[in-house]
Amino acid sequence: MLPRSARLTSPNDFARTTKNGFRASSKVLVVYLYPTATETPAKCGLIINKGVGGSVVRHKVARKIRHRLHEHLPQLSPGSLLVVRALPGSPSADIARELSQLIAKTIEKTLVSP
Repeated sequence: MLPRSARLTSPNDFARTTKNGFRASSKVLVVYLYPTATETPAKCGLIINKGVGGSVVRHKVARKIRHRLHEHLPQLSPGSLLVVRALPGSPSADIARELSQLIAKTIEKTLVSP
């Protein structure tokens, strides 16, 4: 479970991250990472729309993603904003593997860009 200090809740932060952040995607997930210069803890948020499935399926996917995000929080630089968007194939996918690969890709992109 993500601690309250690590949850992304502001609609403005979601918009900034998805529009201006670095992006990596697969067939089941899209990860956006927006690095900031603040020293606040990294924050994570989820976007899971109805195309993923019914309420029970969406909540199950959200729990899987949140559980895995908790493991990746130490890898994120302070102040980073991370948003994970689940796509329709996510209920049957290996969330742990996909998320690890995509987070690594976005972190790499932030290190390469000026």
